[in-house]
Amino acid sequence: MTAGDLAAQFELSWPTMSGHFAVLREADLISADRSGSTITYHLNLSVLEEAMAALMDTFRIGPGTER
Repeated sequence: MTAGDLAAQFELSWPTMSGHFAVLREADLISADRSGSTITYHLNLSVLEEAMAALMDTFRIGPGTER
């Protein structure tokens, strides 16, 4: 999604959203492509998948585990 599309979904100021995008980029959770004045953000699914797998392992969630 573009930065504008994402920002429209939240009741936050543009500077606040920009700060959040910067943190997500630094954590390698998103990547950004610029075309003119438009920035489009993409999720880095491999990093997200690794984080989810670590959480699932930590809380022993998954196939063959009891809750």
